[in-house]
Amino acid sequence: MTDGSQIGDTPDIREKGLLERLAGGETFLADGAMGTLLMAQGLEPGAPPEEWNVAYPQRIADVHRAYIAAGSRIILSNTFGGSRIKLKRAGMDARTAEFNRAGAELAREAAGGRAFVAGDIGPCGEMMEPMGGLTFAGAVDAFAEQARALAESGVDLLWVETMMDLEEARAAVTGARRASDLPVFCSMTFGPGGRTIMGIGVRQALESLRPLGLAAFGANCGEGLDVMDEVLDQLRDAAPALPWIAKPNAGLPRMIGDKAVYDVGPQLFAERTAALIARGVQVAGGCCGSSPEFIAAIARRISK
Repeated sequence: MTDGSQIGDTPDIREKGLLERLAGGETFLADGAMGTLLMAQGLEPGAPPEEWNVAYPQRIADVHRAYIAAGSRIILSNTFGGSRIKLKRAGMDARTAEFNRAGAELAREAAGGRAFVAGDIGPCGEMMEPMGGLTFAGAVDAFAEQARALAESGVDLLWVETMMDLEEARAAVTGARRASDLPVFCSMTFGPGGRTIMGIGVRQALESLRPLGLAAFGANCGEGLDVMDEVLDQLRDAAPALPWIAKPNAGLPRMIGDKAVYDVGPQLFAERTAALIARGVQVAGGCCGSSPEFIAAIARRISK
């Protein structure tokens, strides 16, 4: 378990470095879903959330502040789909740097020293060779461009997340490392058996990614809490000394009308997340279907 000091409750959290604190055994609450909350505010399905960093900055800042008030001590910028490749689908690739810089600045200003800011880097939405047309070099260049804009705008770390293709994860981490000297986290999306939909297990992923210079590794999104124990079993064998990440969905969604409803509520989510922390997870939060209420429930549960 942890107490208030262990989730980074200091006047300026950055007075002591994140990696130093993780090495000392501290546990940090990350945030929860961003897209889920923006869609509730009117974001159209398929529209790039990153545009809201410029069009509706107050809405983005309010989400960040709500998570920090709930107990998040690492927040992710609203830049998940901010690569040039992903933004090109909406005809907005020329605004790549603008959207990423705005997202980083909004998160940094909202944090105000109360949370570390992670520059969020998600999948680019294209298949890598040989299954698709995206080359490794092209992906590295796109991710490096995004990572550079985030780093230059003052984030504290870069977080590559929701990766299912190991080659894309390698490209993203390589691009992030090329762009800056900031710590790089990586979380992949695992399903039953602790494997991605492409059959990649935790050990195989780490053997490929860890030599690139990861500061933390784990799982996010996917099928929710049910797969996390298997992921942790594999992490314990493959990387006992590396800080572990758990940021699962709030269960699996089911459609009620045109709305996706998730099957795990805040209290159960908090109970099971506390168990993951007891097993060694040092960076815990939520993904799709979660909210500040979920993070607040975890903060209350682990402070007992």
